[in-house]
Amino acid sequence: MIHPEDFELLRRIVKSRSGLTLSPDKAYLLENRLMAVARKWGMNEIEGLAATVRGAPNEELLREITEAMTTNETLFFRDQSPFDQLEKVVLPRLLEARKNTRHIRIWSAGCSSGQEPYSISMVIKQLGAALNDWRVDILATDISRAMLDKARAGLYTQFEVQRGLPIAMLMKYFSQAGDKWELDPGIRAMVNFDEFNLLNDPTPLGRFDVVFCRNVLIYLDQPTKTRVLENICNLMPDDGVLYMGGAETVMGVTEKFQPVNEYRGMYEIAKRAAAGYGTASQNYASNA
Repeated sequence: MIHPEDFELLRRIVKSRSGLTLSPDKAYLLENRLMAVARKWGMNEIEGLAATVRGAPNEELLREITEAMTTNETLFFRDQSPFDQLEKVVLPRLLEARKNTRHIRIWSAGCSSGQEPYSISMVIKQLGAALNDWRVDILATDISRAMLDKARAGLYTQFEVQRGLPIAMLMKYFSQAGDKWELDPGIRAMVNFDEFNLLNDPTPLGRFDVVFCRNVLIYLDQPTKTRVLENICNLMPDDGVLYMGGAETVMGVTEKFQPVNEYRGMYEIAKRAAAGYGTASQNYASNA
């Protein structure tokens, strides 16, 4: 059983470095996940890990503690509807709105092992000739170096490709590599992966027309969620689109975004209507 003072120390480290909030009833989870880190560093118990952190904290050790506690649950085309909306509603509208610049930027925030950004790239690939002579940048970021390395490799197990990936997409964009499936190099090349902590200022990342930040903020406290969402808003044009998870909401968190009617999980910048742009609900309806 982890000592309360050790739990509090490690909980604070995880909170300050990732925003993840762990309540006392999650002590068992922290202990289970951090035992592997402790053993890697030559310790047989969490008490030794905590003592090391107190005595001479090592940046690599702190990073591994944080990564071990972050949730990396993901799958291809998760919940499906956001990707259908991207293909049939959002991208057609952006093609019209960006016809002069012919440039679209998409951010997958908290991309884990890459299934979300690769799902986005497959959607874009499916549009084919409609995007000829267009530049579509997909940036995928995560706090975990291990997950980013896995994402860049583009290698997935049978279990991973069975979760959400349509069989037609599997046959078209993957090839077998031993006991795994390797993603087509062209699809992989469409995504740029980079390490980024959502607690940091995202301004250097640039502007984005579409942001996927789905099932990332669930475990953060409300002030942190507010800060992250408002930082994201500052990166987006007035007609930008934000996607959050089906169980997430901006209600009571920020007034910068408002839900788009009839499109669950899709949000627009709230000032659109006030500025006379018309709501995204109205604008997207013509593309439905």
